[in-house]
Amino acid sequence: MKFKSIFITGGAGYVGSRLVPQLLKKGYKVTVYDILYYTNNYLPNDNKDLKIIEGDIRDSHKLESACANHDVFLNLACISNDASFELDEKLSKSVNFDSFEPMVVAAKKSGIKRFIYASSSSVYGLSSEKNVTEDHPLVPLTLYNKFKGLCEPQLLNNTSKNFEGVIFRPATVCGYAPRQRFDLSVNILTSHAINKKEITVFGGKQLRPNLHIKDYCDAVEVLIDSPTEKIKNEIFNIGYQNMSIADISLCVKKVVEEEFKEFSEIPIKTVESNDNRSYHINSDKIFNSLGFRPKLSIEDAVRELCVEFKKNSFKDPLNNELYFNIKRMKNIQAK
Repeated sequence: MKFKSIFITGGAGYVGSRLVPQLLKKGYKVTVYDILYYTNNYLPNDNKDLKIIEGDIRDSHKLESACANHDVFLNLACISNDASFELDEKLSKSVNFDSFEPMVVAAKKSGIKRFIYASSSSVYGLSSEKNVTEDHPLVPLTLYNKFKGLCEPQLLNNTSKNFEGVIFRPATVCGYAPRQRFDLSVNILTSHAINKKEITVFGGKQLRPNLHIKDYCDAVEVLIDSPTEKIKNEIFNIGYQNMSIADISLCVKKVVEEEFKEFSEIPIKTVESNDNRSYHINSDKIFNSLGFRPKLSIEDAVRELCVEFKKNSFKDPLNNELYFNIKRMKNIQAK
């Protein structure tokens, strides 16, 4: 194991709540630096190799001190998804963009050896290309996508012999995590199928690349472990299935009906939508370069969520603000 200590901003969120236990299990020492909008109740707080710091990435002095004596810096922190971003654009820009280069500089000053940036596959915007690879032009449709893309060169422009940078552009994440989200397409449709006994599809033709959360975590491990010459200043798409929202809903319907045989047939209702976000990605590069290929499907994610619903893992899944980023940010008046 080349690196031993990982510093994760935003590590108390949806992805972090599944990634942090996985890294700890592999023997890494992990520090989570998080503003804790969603509490820290979803991390293994009693693990001696985990340190949790309540902190704001906009405070670059505190950040620089906190990330000293770590090998790898993983930036997951952001105001996540378009709706949450648009709730307060000034706040979102300050977190997602204005703070980014100072954060990179702080990490570099503190002696971090490798900086891993979680960008987004949505940076490509609309494209008629059958294979959207990493060199495809970035034509973002929203401010969230725009600032995700604008941060990328800020990292690459600051790398050096002793400070490596690597960027990954993950697809929309799906599946179960201790800090669950029900504002992501596969997860929403599954929750509605189980709790409302119906699925509503807005539009349906839009293509969305998806990535099981376990594959996301495994990909991060690969980016931590890979040799410098294979990852330095590289950008990798990470996705698995590019499916239309309509086809995702049919997959959800099939799995939920199989898992909950007591349900009668779950109807699918289609509603017109002005949401034209439609994109698909090719993820061959990370396989050809690093040997990583996602293993889990949308069906696997839905089935995993069904298991958790049967275990009553979710408290008031249709209304609990902790499952919905925008509701939570409104209620706590995030600043």
